[in-house]
Order: sequence, then C-alpha cells, then structure tokens
Amino acid sequence: MNTYIIEFDQLTINDVEKVGGKNASLGEMIGNLSTLGVSVPNGFATTADAYRQFLATDGLDKRINDRLDTLNVDNIDDLTSAGGDIRRWIIETPFQADFETALQQAFIKMQNGNENLKVAVRSSATAEDLPDASFAGQQETFLNIEGYDAVKNAVHEVFASLFNDRAISYRVHQGYAHENVALSAGIQRMVRSETGSAGVMFTLDTESGFDDVVFVTSSYGLGETVVQGSVNPDEFYVHKPTLSAGRPAVVRRTLGSKLIKMIYSGDTTAGKSVDTVDVDVKERKQFSISDVDVQELAKQALIIEKHYGRPMDIEWAKDGDDKQLYIVQARPETVASQADANVKISFQLKEAGTTILAEGRSIGQRIATGKVRKVASIDDMNIVQDGDILVTDMTDPDWEPVMKRAAAIITNRGGRTCHAAIIARELGVAAIVGCGDATEKLEDGAPVTVSCAEGDTGYIYAGELAFEKNVTNIDKMPEIPFKIMQNVGNPDRAFTFAQLPHEGIGLARLEFIINRMIGVHPKALIEYDKQSIDVKSIIDEYMAGYDSPTDFFVQKLSEGIATLGCAFAPKRVIVRLSDFKSNEYAHMVGGHDYEPDEENPMLGFRGASRYIAPSMQDCFEMECKAIKYVRDEMGLTNIEVMIPFVRTTDEAAQVIELLAKNG
Repeated sequence: MNTYIIEFDQLTINDVEKVGGKNASLGEMIGNLSTLGVSVPNGFATTADAYRQFLATDGLDKRINDRLDTLNVDNIDDLTSAGGDIRRWIIETPFQADFETALQQAFIKMQNGNENLKVAVRSSATAEDLPDASFAGQQETFLNIEGYDAVKNAVHEVFASLFNDRAISYRVHQGYAHENVALSAGIQRMVRSETGSAGVMFTLDTESGFDDVVFVTSSYGLGETVVQGSVNPDEFYVHKPTLSAGRPAVVRRTLGSKLIKMIYSGDTTAGKSVDTVDVDVKERKQFSISDVDVQELAKQALIIEKHYGRPMDIEWAKDGDDKQLYIVQARPETVASQADANVKISFQLKEAGTTILAEGRSIGQRIATGKVRKVASIDDMNIVQDGDILVTDMTDPDWEPVMKRAAAIITNRGGRTCHAAIIARELGVAAIVGCGDATEKLEDGAPVTVSCAEGDTGYIYAGELAFEKNVTNIDKMPEIPFKIMQNVGNPDRAFTFAQLPHEGIGLARLEFIINRMIGVHPKALIEYDKQSIDVKSIIDEYMAGYDSPTDFFVQKLSEGIATLGCAFAPKRVIVRLSDFKSNEYAHMVGGHDYEPDEENPMLGFRGASRYIAPSMQDCFEMECKAIKYVRDEMGLTNIEVMIPFVRTTDEAAQVIELLAKNG
C-alpha cells in the first residue's frame, strides 16, 4: 500500500474515500467472500489521492471548476462544449512522475512474468455505488488492455471520463459538488468471456421489488453489450428459498435474441480493444448459460447479498477457457429497494388501445402519453422537448442528460438490466426496451401511449389513451373479518400482486399460462412430425432453447406455475387445470386439425371431459407432469389442483384415476 496504489486484497468497503465504491467493493469481496465461494479476479486500484494530486498539476482543478461554475447543464450544447474542453485538458496534462513509476511497478508485479496479460481498466468514483444513487455507467471502462503503455493511456482516459457530459449532468441533478468527487482506476485481470458469456444479476425483481428471487441476465461475449443495452439478453428468475433448499430453483426463463457479441480485437489500446460481431443463428436459439450456471450465479449473489445486508446489482462473467464463473462488480441496488413498501402506485388504462404499433420489454410499470420523437444519434438529442416520447435504437449513458425530459423511452435494443433501464427506473419514467423495430414502426411526431402496466410486455398504442394513476397506502387499509385470495392468470404480474395483502391465489387458470407462454396446441407439439412445414417453422421459433416440443410445453407450463407458487409461498395457490373451449383451442398454432366444430362450445368439449377423452389424454398427462415437477422436484407444495367443468361423478372418478396414474 502506498500513496498512489493499493492492491484489491488490501481493500475493504470502508475504503470508498480512497478508491471509490467499485474498487472498495471488489476488495471487500476478495477479502471476505472468497472462502465462501465467491470468485473475484484480483488486481489493484489507483487512489483518490493520486487523482487529486494529478488535478492539482498547473492549476488544472481551478480551470475545471471555473468552467463548470458558469455551465447550464440543461443546455445540451453548452454541456457538450464544457465536457469536451475539460476532457481535452485532462488528456493533455501528463501524470506526475511518482505516480507513473508506482503504476508501472504495480502492473509489472500483476503481470508476474506474463507480458501478454490482458486486463480491464475500470473507473471507480468516490461518490459511486451509494445506496441512494447508482452513478452507474457514468465513467468509462476499457477492456482487453495489454502492456503498460496501453494501461497508462487507459487510466488517463478513465480520469478524463469523470467529466463525461452524462457524469457532469448527473452530479448536478443529484446535488453532488464536482470538486467533492474523486476517481480511482481499477486494473483487473480480464475474464475470457469473449468465448463464454457475461451479464448482470439483481438480488430482487427490478420491476416489482419482489425480493425472494434473483434476476439473472446473460448474453454471449463480453458483458458490456448487456450493460450498454446493445443486445436483448436471456433472462432467468431463481427462487431463493428453493435454491437454499438444494432443489431446482429456476422458475422462469426468457430467451433473448442475442444478435451480437463483443469480442477482443487485435488492438489492445483503450478505445480500440474490442470488436462487435454477429452471433451465429444456431447459438441465438440456445440459452447462453445452463441452469447449472444460473443457479451457481444465484448462490454467489445470495452470499454477496447476505454479506452486504441489502439488495445488490452484480456484474458477472463466465470464462470460455476455464469455464468458471466470476464476479467482476457488485454495488447496492438503488431503485426498487429504496421504494416505500407500504405505498403501492399502479397505472391502468381507462380505454382499450385498438392499434398496437410496437412492443418490447416493459420497464417501470407505468403509462405515459406524448408525441414520438425519433432520435438517430446523440448529436440530435436537443430535438427532444419536455413530455416527448424518446424513440431510438439504444440509449447508452451518454443520453442521460436528455432522458429526464422524456415522458417515456423506447429502444430497439436492450434488456431489463441495461443501463438505460436502470436510469429510466431511477428517473421514474416508463421505458420499453428491446422492441426490435420501434424506429421503423413509429412515426415521428405521432401521438402514442406507452403502457408498461400490463406485465412483462410493454405496448405502444396509437393515440393518446386515457389512463389513471392510483396510490394506495397499504398500512392505512382497514382490517377485514375474512380472508381474500387473488385471481391471477398472468405469471408476469405475480411478483407485483404478491405484495398486496392476500391469503394466496384462489384461482390461477392454466389456459391463460398456456396461451401467453406457449401459444401452441398441445396435440400439435405431441404430433410435431405430422405438422405442415409452416406450422413446424412457427413451433421451432416458439420452442427455441428447449430440447423438444413436448419438453417445451411441460417446462414452460411448469415455469408459469412455479412463478405463481414462489410469488405467493407459503400461502395456497390453487391452479385450475386447462379449460379451453374447442373454439379457443382451434385458434392456437396447429389447433384447427384437432378441434371439433361445435355449435355451443360453452357446453361442449372442455374441462374434465377433455382430459378423459382417449384422443386428449396425452395432453392432460403433460399438464400433470408440469404440476408434479413443481410440487415434487421444486418443492413448491403450496400448489394445489382444481379440476374444471366436471359434469358427472363418473367423470370426476375417471379424472382422479388419471391423476393417480400420473403420480
């Protein structure tokens, strides 16, 4: 340890003032959690003192403060000009000689004879990763850096990035004085995720704040694509009590498109060290990590959460060479965990949207209306006016100064843990990410409604629809002399509904889950080989990531049931097995070939009579498998079964026999 350099394993969380939040957290985990199973690559940090001494060179700090004193951060042009000037001054100012010597010696020690060692050079600010403000993504990170000269240049760029336009604006709006924030650079061994996978995980559900799950996102290559929002990643939910019980604990899986990945380039200097390439089509249709990986990540997340005593936002990487999982960052989660648990805010459309223009992943459970403002690049940010709906390909941290003007944010790319989603939550604005084609489908200047209040999927409707905002204080609700169970058909909303007063779920209709999460007639999946080429192609698209058509049905059904079960555990969750009418089943993919044309489907081939029909017993068996897996394998025994539309005692007896036959 010296004035300029401290190795990670010598740091604790109490050293934020010395090396910033990110580096202090890495040291804390290496020192306290390595023996418990948390793997963090080692490295070293430059100190805040080194940074402050550097800024004192030739009065650089005074020039910076004078320039910022006259700045209006809400004037985008003024902000861009000031930020550009300050960063140029920092890059043009050489490091002090003693600091250069210490940096070089520390890097040579880290190389330990391996001159080809590749490192990440990350920023870590002294006002970063605080419980009440994330400052996430405000400063730069440089990956795949090799050699001392490249490391030195990267550190210089990291120092300059404290005055990125977005960082200047963010500090002003958060009320932090520029001169009170210092920067540390963390030099950390690179995890070879370019040939593996990487992503972000939270120890709660980022949308609802439900804290009995770990939310994991993953994509191929270096993790920056997930953090930046340039890919739509795979998503997984892991139930904490089920994981702690040693049972299969992945309750939900969503396959992301993962169109691109970030890999090493041939150049190992800052700003040029990575390339973005397309992901092979076959790989896109597979999950980027296994359930075993997902559960191992969740275990490490729980250890980290327990140590810090608060919900955490964690970046991870899987090395493609040694196949090991590593934690590369951990910080407090700063939005959902800060919300008042007794105050529930809900939004609801008062009229139905007749035209859906685009859809994607919903962020924020809010509704907003306004005029579409399509922005092609950051250079055009100033066209966004207060109350506009910002529409663009992706919003990286550089967009933060203008995001607060928008009533809502819509992007083609990005997942729920990308930086744009985090900032949207922090600002309290609705956002729909990963739409794919929003910039093509939405017309500039057109009035639209952005609805994130209908579950996992966010919808952009034509026109400005009426909506209402409701605020409920749960602790002020009167006590009632009876118990209320909920009706929940949509697993997307389970984590939110579970936080309202309840005695469990009195009715969960399986057909809602089948329709929403599967969308294919079960018989068409069982008899996949008999389907037309067109139907097969649709089924292939729906079942991507699963081993077979029938595995797809059973696993997706069990995911929907498990989501409801874990959200409301230990209270009872009564799952009514499927009660599709023949006309409803016929409208599913592949359904027309298997359904009769009934004059009155309401009284026809449905419920129990369908289960015992010889032609449909194999469909019922798949439902039984899903229930059995959730109860017996996952241990969610709060799941109970209801049989619908039983017309005779004989039908009831036959169904009970079938249930017994299926275990």
